[in-house]
Amino acid sequence: MAGNLVARSIHDLTAGAWFGGSLMGAIGLNGAAAEATDPAERTRLSSLGWKKWAPVQTAAFSAHILAGLAVIWENKDRLTKQDGVTRLTIYKTIVTLAGAAVTLYAGLQGAKVDKLASEGAEGATEPKPGASDELRSAQQQLKILQWAIPVFAGWVIVLGAKHGEMQRPKNVFKGLNR
Repeated sequence: MAGNLVARSIHDLTAGAWFGGSLMGAIGLNGAAAEATDPAERTRLSSLGWKKWAPVQTAAFSAHILAGLAVIWENKDRLTKQDGVTRLTIYKTIVTLAGAAVTLYAGLQGAKVDKLASEGAEGATEPKPGASDELRSAQQQLKILQWAIPVFAGWVIVLGAKHGEMQRPKNVFKGLNR
């Protein structure tokens, strides 16, 4: 019981870190970096902030996966006996992995922006006129990805809440009778 509480707590907290960190980065970090007076500082400062966050996000995401596996193991009987639990678990796993892929891809695009930071920009995700094609492409992709990541993370949190609702006694009873 205590092991499941710890695993579930880590699972939820790390999803919260993924959601909150990505949203704060898109709004706070990228927004603040866009206020720098030197165009080269705009991309450099944003890249620096994301580089500092990346190890924390990687650790959180790794802990999220491990805790998720522990929660699945602890609930293996529910997976086989309660209607809908396996389907929701598979769906949540797909959303989590897709979100991880989007997050990783955003990191790769961010590394391109960092490499080309000396070109300068209007903002962290807004190229300036005359930007190289490589910088323009990476920034345009990041402009979309910075919002896709918290959507995926939030979706994972909502699906986790759905899992929790499925554990209410009345829902377990209904699920076992099907």
